[in-house]
Amino acid sequence: MSRNIAKILLSLALPLVLLVGALVTPAGAAQSVRLQYRTSAPGATTAQSEPWFKLFNDGTTTTQLNQVVIRYYLTGTETYRFACSWAVVSCSTVTGRFVRQSGADQYLEVGFTSGSLAPGADTGDLQLRFYRADWQTFTQSDDYSYGPGTAYANWDKVTVHVNGALAWGKPHGTEPTPTPTITPTGPGSTGVLFDDFTYSGPSDPLLAQRGWTVRSSSGGPGVPGATWSPSAVSFPGGLLTLDSTTNGTAAGTVQAELSTANRKFFEGTYGARVRFTDAPTSGPDGEHVVQTFFTITPLRFNLDPDYGELDFEYLPNGGWGEPSNILYTTSWETYQGDPWQAVNTHTEERASFAGWHDLVIQVSGGRIRYYVDGRLFADHGDIYYPETPMWIMFNQWFIDLQAATGTRTYRQQVDWLYYSKNEVVPPADVVSRVGALRAAGTAFRDTVPNS
Repeated sequence: MSRNIAKILLSLALPLVLLVGALVTPAGAAQSVRLQYRTSAPGATTAQSEPWFKLFNDGTTTTQLNQVVIRYYLTGTETYRFACSWAVVSCSTVTGRFVRQSGADQYLEVGFTSGSLAPGADTGDLQLRFYRADWQTFTQSDDYSYGPGTAYANWDKVTVHVNGALAWGKPHGTEPTPTPTITPTGPGSTGVLFDDFTYSGPSDPLLAQRGWTVRSSSGGPGVPGATWSPSAVSFPGGLLTLDSTTNGTAAGTVQAELSTANRKFFEGTYGARVRFTDAPTSGPDGEHVVQTFFTITPLRFNLDPDYGELDFEYLPNGGWGEPSNILYTTSWETYQGDPWQAVNTHTEERASFAGWHDLVIQVSGGRIRYYVDGRLFADHGDIYYPETPMWIMFNQWFIDLQAATGTRTYRQQVDWLYYSKNEVVPPADVVSRVGALRAAGTAFRDTVPNS
């Protein structure tokens, strides 16, 4: 193409470009983000690094936080774990993952699941921390993004990216090679568990044949010295029923649990129809009782990095410092018992959830999504994503004992359980599949292979 022809085409195109430019402002044109940093662990070596951030919007348009990522650059190939200690925007909306770069470099990438930042506003404190998976001390003074300052100041050694574009700071190292996304397999292709709970009682031999254990062993959780009794588990009308009772003493406290015998449940979709209750079926109210649907692995030792637990926990009378009804969804990385140290993330809603609810957990692609009656309740992931197969459990137990007199009994019920291995199933489809199984006269099905 000759230069003259090119000039003619450019002159024809220029008015259209200017018009489009006048109508559409580039996404980053009026957007300006700035990051301040401080540390609450300024030592050159440390058991855990504690970078705190504040993100500012100095522009004229609102920034959606789910389009923002913050990168903190580290030296070394050690495996780290991330945690959010506290955040004005709520730790439940803050995510963190470690991304390997070439050589002995990596970065912590912090993101957000929701929220927005108006012009002139800032996020307030993001109090973050990370530590080695083996809990050994490490040197942080050689990390590119580390600074010893304990007061907030602008810091360009931590970068901010908006919609994938660098918006603040000076990056370090090279970007990693993208890893392929693993797509879940098709419907029911690797196994389904369905149970309608049509059993005669806790001693029904079908329970063991179908892979269930009714707990009778002692131990936590709950009141020390309490009994886990098979007599507290029954199946009236095809409903798994857990009746937990206390007279205010440990010796007079009975808790209830039903668990799968095999740890063979990992990625995929878990669903159950569960009835929570606010008041006891008999006796005075007021006990701190926990009604649950969850998955779990054993803790082999304190802060076991392969531990996993995904919880629905309803507290009708509060507990753990909460004054009244609250529903928690909690995803666990690990914990230690003594002294107590929990590494988890949770989302909660302070309201009554008495009644029947369809509860769904989707575990896929590094994310854990919890649904209540088809509504997305929580989205967790990163270090809290499970690493190993889990049991499925339902239990009802007491956090502590109150001063009320008389015997009181609390009841939790479960209508059905459904699990599809390696498949993300929308909550509405879980319910429709259960309906189809029941319509076909299926009371139980287990095609999930043993791990």
